Amino acid sequence: MPQADAVVFAVLTAASYPAHLLADHPFQSSAWAAAKGGCDHAGRMACTKHVAVVVAFQAAAVLAVVAVTGLSVHPLAVAAGLALTAWSHWWFDRRFTAAGLYRAIGKSGFAALGAPRPGHDDAPHLGTGAYRMDQDWHTLWIAISALVMASSGLMLTVLFALAVMLMVAAILASRHGRRRFARQPQSA
Repeated sequence: MPQADAVVFAVLTAASYPAHLLADHPFQSSAWAAAKGGCDHAGRMACTKHVAVVVAFQAAAVLAVVAVTGLSVHPLAVAAGLALTAWSHWWFDRRFTAAGLYRAIGKSGFAALGAPRPGHDDAPHLGTGAYRMDQDWHTLWIAISALVMASSGLMLTVLFALAVMLMVAAILASRHGRRRFARQPQSA
């Protein structure tokens, strides 16, 4: 079975990460950030706009690196990797999905670290446990997407299928966590 190219993987991961950081922070509007977790059309559209910027920045980074270095990538692999970036980022940034996953894996308490107390605005800092796990999730998917982009043929198919299975497992775990949350008070 052909293998993914390690150099292409490393270079695309290194290029995608700062592109993600720029798109996820300075180039995400405050309105999108505030609305993207809403369980309505406005929330879905805000998240979609944000993810379009994320994917555009990562695509630009990948294309620039490929053009400058001459690395060989298959266009289908790049499209598949960017599709995984879009799907994983959009799903996680809907917030209730992430909260369900935290609940399912027993990390709700960690996610709540640093959050303001109900009725108070007493957490004047950038980081919370939920934010840390959000960034960890995105970083994981940057690496997965880069690995997919560094592959071709049967390996591309296998890696893409495994990534899809991982996303489906996360979705199912999140649904389980949200159902559990609906039945009992949050404690962990």
